Amino acid sequence: MHLKQRAIDNAARRIGVEPGELASVLGRGKAVRYEAGDFLFHESTPRRWLGIMMEGEVELLRERHGHNITVGRAEPGAILSESIILGPSSHGASAVTRQGATVWEIPQHELQSVRQESPAVFFRIVAQVARRISDRLKVASEHLALKNGTPTLTGVRSESDSLGEREVPNSAYYGVHTLRALENFRFSGVGIGHYEHFVRALACVKKAAALTNAELGVLPSKIADPIAIACDEIMEGKLHDSFVVDMIQGGAGTSTNMNANEVIANRALELMGRDRGEYQYCHPNDHVNCSQSTNDAYPTAIKIGVWFTLRDTVGALRELQEALQTKGTEFADVIKMGRTENQDAVPMTLGQEFNAYAVMIGDGIRHLEHAGNELLEINMGATAIGTGLNSPPGYAVLCTENLAEISGAPVRLAANLIEATQDSAEFALMSGAMRTAAVQLSKICNDIRWLSSGPRCGLNEIRLPAVQAGSSIMPGKVNPVVPEVVNQICYQIIGTDVVIAMASEASELELNMAEPIIAFNLFMGMTLLRNAAIALTSRCIYGIEPNRERCREYVHNSIGLVTALNPALGYEKSAAIAKEALDTGKSIYDLIIARNWMTKERLEELLQPENMVHPRLNPSALPV
Repeated sequence: MHLKQRAIDNAARRIGVEPGELASVLGRGKAVRYEAGDFLFHESTPRRWLGIMMEGEVELLRERHGHNITVGRAEPGAILSESIILGPSSHGASAVTRQGATVWEIPQHELQSVRQESPAVFFRIVAQVARRISDRLKVASEHLALKNGTPTLTGVRSESDSLGEREVPNSAYYGVHTLRALENFRFSGVGIGHYEHFVRALACVKKAAALTNAELGVLPSKIADPIAIACDEIMEGKLHDSFVVDMIQGGAGTSTNMNANEVIANRALELMGRDRGEYQYCHPNDHVNCSQSTNDAYPTAIKIGVWFTLRDTVGALRELQEALQTKGTEFADVIKMGRTENQDAVPMTLGQEFNAYAVMIGDGIRHLEHAGNELLEINMGATAIGTGLNSPPGYAVLCTENLAEISGAPVRLAANLIEATQDSAEFALMSGAMRTAAVQLSKICNDIRWLSSGPRCGLNEIRLPAVQAGSSIMPGKVNPVVPEVVNQICYQIIGTDVVIAMASEASELELNMAEPIIAFNLFMGMTLLRNAAIALTSRCIYGIEPNRERCREYVHNSIGLVTALNPALGYEKSAAIAKEALDTGKSIYDLIIARNWMTKERLEELLQPENMVHPRLNPSALPV
């Protein structure tokens, strides 16, 4: 397939070049066929070619928090990836064809050859591309106006790192390192700003470092003070939308650390009366990151952020525990059958059942709090590998003290900073405690679903509050959706424990490169556990009502009552009575009276369900 001569002639006339000249440029490309479902390119990847749509249709997609948004469509005649002619850049969107498409593609190196060999033709093409881009901006502006959008037009500033110079929007508080991270790490759609406690913890760490450096004479107060004020603003909830790097990233957390350094530096510059990017006055590395490395600042921020989140989670779990205890008291007089291996066991009260659940939640809280305390051992002052290189004497101890005061977290300095920098055991311990709490919570939800099953053909011992219709086809059906979703959340938390265990084990030599995936799963798991506890408490436990009649009916009809006769009749006679009752359908009571094995009065005393729910001395039966 080739480009039509008529199309080339029309394009040459619009651009202002001879058709032969344009044909020579286009001849450096070729037709590329994409089948249905193929991606032509992906968002944030480098542009490799300039393309002209020949046939079919292509959708342009932007990824947002795990799902794609269609931002445009390209039909035959449309130009794709035209910005490549202006210089190296990355795609701002992904392109996919649903039914198949053919694109005429001119590789980047061929475009560079045209620039060298025919600069006049090349720059006329550049002008045409600029007009196309201008047209696209006009369409985008009209689209925003229809949606009542308020776009911000801004200039750019140049920033450089060891890889070269890049342009950063003037409106951005982040800098060149964050810009590169945004291009490199587009995986979860969850930025570090999604977890407010993590951002607050980063600000706590940076403020503690700045104050410590100032006290030790390493950082002048005219720089340290604005840094501290910028950190205070972040701790108050400001600028969180500038923490944009994906939680999942390479580099052992360097991108997160630099995102924080750049945002704090640029806000500090504003407080100093300077422009963003004037790093000679307050530098992200030299000043905000002074006496630090990602390898001590990042894991310390994770630990404090998780500790902040843990307080919220424990609070939600305590509310759940109290709700279960309240139901335990409320149901103290509801006699029901206990069950083992889904078979009738012996009588108990519904209150005892719910009090047991409350104790389980209490155990989970205890494990979480223990793990949280272990998490407070930090390695600030370790710098790169634990030797403290580039930090002044006394920095580690003083920074830890300042951090404890700033954050309110009773952090303590690790005894061996080299060990603390490479060992992720505390993270694994915290994850294990979350898993344990999830296992216990899921078991409670299993029981609630069983006890509420029915309503006519299940156990139906309790009634759950109806929160939504349960079926699109079965009228009147109401499902236990809250315990169901909590079950699923618990499965997710249990799964994250496997990830964290593997990532903790991944530590090699003096550093664990997998801390970002540990952080992502700890914050996600802890948040899920908190939200699950809140939903189960407010949308389920508070509204549970007992079916007293059904519970007592099960007790009176159960063979399990015969267990109470063991001390009086012995196991063999009791087992024989139980078997006959099952075979004949007769009651335990009637069979024993018929055999004259004990008096009616003694039998009634032994078989009284209320006498079976607590330890008691069972005297042997009197001879008849």
